[in-house]
Amino acid sequence: MDALAVAISSGIAIPNLRVRHAAKIALCFGLFQAIMPTTGYYLGVTVKDFISGIDHWIAFVLLALVGTKMIIEALKPDDEHNTQNPLHLLTLLTLGVATSIDALAAGFSFALLDMSILFPAIVIGVTTFTFSFAGVFIGNHAGRLFKNKMEFIGGLLLIGIGLKILFEHLWNN
Repeated sequence: MDALAVAISSGIAIPNLRVRHAAKIALCFGLFQAIMPTTGYYLGVTVKDFISGIDHWIAFVLLALVGTKMIIEALKPDDEHNTQNPLHLLTLLTLGVATSIDALAAGFSFALLDMSILFPAIVIGVTTFTFSFAGVFIGNHAGRLFKNKMEFIGGLLLIGIGLKILFEHLWNN
């Protein structure tokens, strides 16, 4: 769901959306969502305590930075408007990591349950790809209707997701 929300926000920021743009974002999110639990699975319990202590902070900071940049850009006059490009490699990788870092912990749980990670990782990756692909188009359509307001809302949404991740981890610990 986090990847879907970020895909919607990304779609808002792409003025001339093409299928390849949505596929690029969806592929990145899907791969990260499949790779992170797999990585967590193979890291196992050895680093679980360290990563689980900071993963929520990493996700929050990354999402807050990208979201704040979107809000700042939305508030600028149209002639100064320089939207954060979610197709830019560094931005795309940042969003991919931020939306999937909690999946690292999910991979640990598969290791603790002594379950194979292959099938869950494929399902997670394919599902994330599908939802993200659709989300980019949903965001783009809404962005065309509401222009800068949607970019502002998208930025708030990213910050909100970061806060949700942060508060959930802090509340549960």
